[in-house]
Amino acid sequence: MRTSERIINEVAQEMRSLDEAVGWFSSLDQGEQDSVLREIVLFLIQSHVTADDGREGLARSEVKATMTPAILILREPILEQIGKIASLPPGEYLKAFRVLLSTFAVADTRRRETVCRGSCSHAWHNLA
Repeated sequence: MRTSERIINEVAQEMRSLDEAVGWFSSLDQGEQDSVLREIVLFLIQSHVTADDGREGLARSEVKATMTPAILILREPILEQIGKIASLPPGEYLKAFRVLLSTFAVADTRRRETVCRGSCSHAWHNLA
């Protein structure tokens, strides 16, 4: 499992704090940050993210509601908006990371508690 994949999933499973993940993300160069944002979008698609997940994720992200990633995550269709968030300019990467990762944590938790409950063999859901 790649470092980025592990960290993203550790946040989703509350094994690592969002602030710890932000510290790691901040240490990456711009190209790596761009790749991580796009990776989270793929994870969001796989988790079948909903507009409700986006609203709850924003609330957890600590990003002001007036910031571009916050505005976008509240619009629908959600799949189109997460792609726009991942495509924001580098000056927005940190806020985008917080919003996307927090939203993934919500969506992935929902999936683990419903679809994968009791019968999950996904490596990323069995980190311990």
